[in-house]
Amino acid sequence: MVSREVGLGDLIAFGRALGAGLSPGEVVWLEGELGAGKTTLVQAIVEGLGVVGGATSPTYSLVHRYQGHRGPVYHVDCYRLKRPDEGRDLDWETMATADAVLVEWPDKAGPWALEPTRRLGLAHLADPDRRQLVIG
Repeated sequence: MVSREVGLGDLIAFGRALGAGLSPGEVVWLEGELGAGKTTLVQAIVEGLGVVGGATSPTYSLVHRYQGHRGPVYHVDCYRLKRPDEGRDLDWETMATADAVLVEWPDKAGPWALEPTRRLGLAHLADPDRRQLVIG
């Protein structure tokens, strides 16, 4: 596990590079506090995956599908799930065939969430312009 402090520019650069380097079929879990920058990181990752038009938070719809240069990219936000059993209705089987699946709040989907190939964590720091990025 690697942990480092990052500013917004560093976080975006990291996300773009990560997205460009993901292998087909990767599942990335994004964990951390509310407002820590998970969606900002997802936006950078999908840009690196070749998605045109950017990404928006699927907090209310739960799942957004984007077209990357190699195929579909799914962005899942499980924050609004009230119980892990609600996670079974998110069509993980279809998402498993995508170029990439990016999952925010994966713990809320319980055993239904796809197993990660990468895990990223973000946390607030005393300086509001910086975050702790954990790569695991």
